[in-house]
Amino acid sequence: MLRKITLALASVGLLAGLTACGSSDAQTNDKADGPLKVAVNPVPHGEILEYVKKNLADKAGLKLEIVSFSDYVQPNTALKEGQVTANYFQHVPYMEEFSKSKGFAMTFVAPVHLEPLGVYSRKVKDLRSAPQGGKVAVPNDPANFGRSLKLLADNGLITLKPNAPVTATERDIASNPKGLKFTPVKAAQLPRTLDEVDLSVINGNYALATKLNPAKDALALEKAEGNPYANGIVTLPGKKDDPRVKKLVDLLRGPEVKKFIQDKYQGSVLPAA
Repeated sequence: MLRKITLALASVGLLAGLTACGSSDAQTNDKADGPLKVAVNPVPHGEILEYVKKNLADKAGLKLEIVSFSDYVQPNTALKEGQVTANYFQHVPYMEEFSKSKGFAMTFVAPVHLEPLGVYSRKVKDLRSAPQGGKVAVPNDPANFGRSLKLLADNGLITLKPNAPVTATERDIASNPKGLKFTPVKAAQLPRTLDEVDLSVINGNYALATKLNPAKDALALEKAEGNPYANGIVTLPGKKDDPRVKKLVDLLRGPEVKKFIQDKYQGSVLPAA
């Protein structure tokens, strides 16, 4: 019995220690003079922030800590739980849809860059050659699903109903002359579908991460002008005036980062500013 009590007390102590550590981390993360923790996808967001960290942050008096995640869910979860103060991976339509579905508010502080959504294929050389009844893989989140339909409509494969929303679905398709069949897939998995489908609509960051070159390999690519899908810095409403967040935004939208994006990505990633 004594041994059980000792083990129980030890367990309580361990839990208390873990809770204390978590609380300490959150408090450190909230300190104005502490490091600014930012959740990112590795490419290109992490690469861009690494450039800022190595070349610009110290001169600006900004301590920057980069936390990488490979999907589109964990960066927002980390933000909600206070593990990070900001994230940099998403556009406004995705943020709004995520906020609505998960029930917590976020603030889009400023756009930084656009990763043009592209249509790729290993089976056809141009969109006109897409077969009747062809299989098309698209992102499975509502914002990027609708974005994919718009890209296909802009390139004449389908038409959308007037006033189709940003989160358009197959119900918003007015005509589909080729009878294309849409398969929603997690965005990170889309490059793996290229051998299985006729066309795959792939987010720019995942295209780059799998050595696709959007500027050269895409059969169709989004245009930057008037595009609402620029990725930018997102934080919680109470943190939008954090001096560290403002300082990071200034750096990301400055001429040095703009040149870095243009030189490194050669049109596959476009500066928003």
